[in-house]
Amino acid sequence: MHSRRVFVSVAVFVIVSSAIGFQAQQEPGPGTAAMEFVKIQPGEFMMGCSASDSECNSSEKPAHRVRITKAFEMGKYEVTQVQWDSVMGSNPSNFKGEDRPVEQVSWNDVQSFLQKLNSRNDGYRYRLPTEAEWEYAARAGTAGTYTGSLDAMAWYSNNSDSQTHPVGQKQPNAWGLYDMQGNVAEWVQDWYDATYYKSSPASDPQGPAKGYTRVLRGGSWDYNSRVSRISFRGFNGPSDRINYFGFRCVREASSKL
Repeated sequence: MHSRRVFVSVAVFVIVSSAIGFQAQQEPGPGTAAMEFVKIQPGEFMMGCSASDSECNSSEKPAHRVRITKAFEMGKYEVTQVQWDSVMGSNPSNFKGEDRPVEQVSWNDVQSFLQKLNSRNDGYRYRLPTEAEWEYAARAGTAGTYTGSLDAMAWYSNNSDSQTHPVGQKQPNAWGLYDMQGNVAEWVQDWYDATYYKSSPASDPQGPAKGYTRVLRGGSWDYNSRVSRISFRGFNGPSDRINYFGFRCVREASSKL
């Protein structure tokens, strides 16, 4: 990701939904403005380079145990173009399609989306996942280089036809999350630091206090299998927009803040 700087515990999950825009009566799912979430329970996992992975970068090391102490609700799908448009009134994506993931959005653009979404005061606060939350949810109790068959679970350079695809068409991971590998690379909240894993807190790491670039995770339609590994860490400037940058939301009850 940087233009071409390409860049275990068991949880119980339940599906919940949130309507955005003016389509509150819609059933949640791809192609609608209603966002769908999966509740991820607390647990522990090994974050970083998988034991079986011989292609890790130094930024993915050392592998280290991380404890997620609070449940959170993760977007079942990447945020789609219809969902972005229902909040922002525009669609910046290169590959148009209501149920395709929104792309060509910067980290800063995503913060504007979240601010507008949160201003609706629907009882929830929406935010990006931390990098640790993202990897915990992406691994879904697995510990390997990938969470399953890459061809079955991801749109990446070998099968994407050089474009995004509607969300939710590939197999989900074990916790019911779609496109955690491939389709679009996903912004997370954290600043990027190549050495952060050497001093990362054991519980609920929030990333470095400052930096110059933000982390992207999950690979994309443009990336090969090496860059689609579950531990791969990408990074770009927070104002960068590329047609394989997107995101998914985390949702928290406002009463817990």
